[in-house]
Amino acid sequence: MSTEEELVQDPKKPWSFRDRLHEIIFEADTRAGKFFDIVLLWAILLSVTVAMLDSVKDISRDYGDALFIIEWSFTILFTIEYIARIIAIEKPWKYIFSFYGIVDLLSIIPTYLGLFVVDYSSLSVIRTIRLLRIFRILKLARYIKEANTLITALKASKQKIIVFLFAVLSMTIILGTVMYLIESPESGFTSIPRSIYWAIVTLTTVGYGDIAPDTVLGQAIASIIMIIGYAIIAVPTGIVGAEIAKTPSEKPVSTQSCRVCSKEGHDVDAVHCKFCGAEL
Repeated sequence: MSTEEELVQDPKKPWSFRDRLHEIIFEADTRAGKFFDIVLLWAILLSVTVAMLDSVKDISRDYGDALFIIEWSFTILFTIEYIARIIAIEKPWKYIFSFYGIVDLLSIIPTYLGLFVVDYSSLSVIRTIRLLRIFRILKLARYIKEANTLITALKASKQKIIVFLFAVLSMTIILGTVMYLIESPESGFTSIPRSIYWAIVTLTTVGYGDIAPDTVLGQAIASIIMIIGYAIIAVPTGIVGAEIAKTPSEKPVSTQSCRVCSKEGHDVDAVHCKFCGAEL
């Protein structure tokens, strides 16, 4: 069998246009993939900066036309990128309904809606979420692994955290009601919901200062709430920390993305996608 025949029969050689496009857009292991992601990252940062500057009245008044042109340039760029990502996947709906697919769509919709709805284009700040792709650029596989460890710990401690939140909610309702009975409306405690708001602000040690007790009894209760707040903050940290300690160490993952389902998080030595079974 000749070398040319081997290349034709090899499913990976020669690559089709879709394969090459997938490598550039979804992979970070090649020079082209890194360059694409770096350019995309800078485009995201600049587009977010433009959206923020456009919200400043003086800048928008003086440079509104220029910002409008720049924003539409970025929108067209992100639209082309979104379409290219759909083309590069063998099963486009897998990408369209994925987390990043929805975020990518939301990053271009606001500008188009701005043609019909006033001030809707400011929602383009949602593009900052797409900065999560920086993990693929820098190939920070160990940080992706730690993120998965944290998610696993949060899921394992979900029930404990829910019980804890219900306990805190009950405490704030009771304390807020008590403060409503003790303090006068002149002090800002005009209703039970507003008093509960004060209890939450005090218990979390935020302390806006817009409402404050005037009576000695109210101030004493407030002091107790503040002290309890420090103890409460440490509880969820301990719960999640204990679950993280129980989580076994995982194998390092690669930045490779599946051509069929666009899923990531495969082992470095993986040959097939662990989600759909397609060959990597």
